[in-house]
Amino acid sequence: MNYGDRITLEPGKRSGKPCIRGMRITVYDLLSYLASGMTYPEILDDFPYLTQEDILACLNSKQRGV
Repeated sequence: MNYGDRITLEPGKRSGKPCIRGMRITVYDLLSYLASGMTYPEILDDFPYLTQEDILACLNSKQRGV
């Protein structure tokens, strides 16, 4: 699956940081939650508008250097 379309960059939103599907949650935010020990189900429960594909896109974006 191509996750590139899930990560968006908008200069006026969150200081131009990469965001998930144009929403106000950044890749950095989501990766910080994972790094702090949150599991996929915990993140999806706290943020019901996110999907597992969004999480995977964030992980994949860091491998690509976004």
